[in-house]
Amino acid sequence: MKLFFREEGEGFPIVIVHGLYGSSDNWLTVGKKLSAQFKVYMIDQRNHGRSPNSDEHSYEALKNDLAEFFDEHKIEKAIVMGHSMGGKTAMCFAADYPERIEKLIVVDIAPKNYFLLNDESQYFLHKNILQAMLEIDFGRMESRKEVENYLLQKIDSAQIVQFLLKNVHRSKETHHFEWRLNVKAVHDNLDEIISGVNERWFDDRLPIFNYQVLFIKGAKSNYILPEDEKIIKRIYPEAIITEIPNAGHWLHAEQPELFMEAVQKFIK
Repeated sequence: MKLFFREEGEGFPIVIVHGLYGSSDNWLTVGKKLSAQFKVYMIDQRNHGRSPNSDEHSYEALKNDLAEFFDEHKIEKAIVMGHSMGGKTAMCFAADYPERIEKLIVVDIAPKNYFLLNDESQYFLHKNILQAMLEIDFGRMESRKEVENYLLQKIDSAQIVQFLLKNVHRSKETHHFEWRLNVKAVHDNLDEIISGVNERWFDDRLPIFNYQVLFIKGAKSNYILPEDEKIIKRIYPEAIITEIPNAGHWLHAEQPELFMEAVQKFIK
């Protein structure tokens, strides 16, 4: 699949892979800062942003898309950074193509099955979000404010609603609002997104020493818990785990300076 991408700068390549509901747009500030020293590629994963849609949305497919992107742009080796779902894509790609990884940066996601959180499962959170996105009747929405108000009735987080609104645009054909995100494909493949690239997936690949690995977690986020550090160290015994204070899941937006500091320290 031919992915949409943005690029900045010149030099050794860094490839940035966004998370669920995200796109390359979310990483432009980070990309511009890194472009002072590197050639930075920010991709839109399938079913997101301006990349093509597909019924398939598995980590196997996302990994293959990334491999195809490396081939197309003649990237022999790169630093790969992935956030959330993109972090799992990056771990999956790195495990199968270790020779193409200079360093791996995983942002606020663990190599685990997030169904195991039971009542606090990410699955139920995202199921609710995607249900609200599927049910919205854009034909009755005259303004972005109406879209926002509708979502706020269904989703108990103003921050998540603001993030989702970045996916809303007007169709050139119908002039109605619509999602850039392929909501149905993401909804239909949510089980895989939440559970895939977990500890068991790595069983025949352990331990991994081929490249340096940094995990960056938000202190206020529950995506990487203290008990997950044992899983991370089992897979990547030499991994560095850094915590960003006063930051949740979107730590690169919430604490941009501290985030950049952690990334640049690791890269150097």
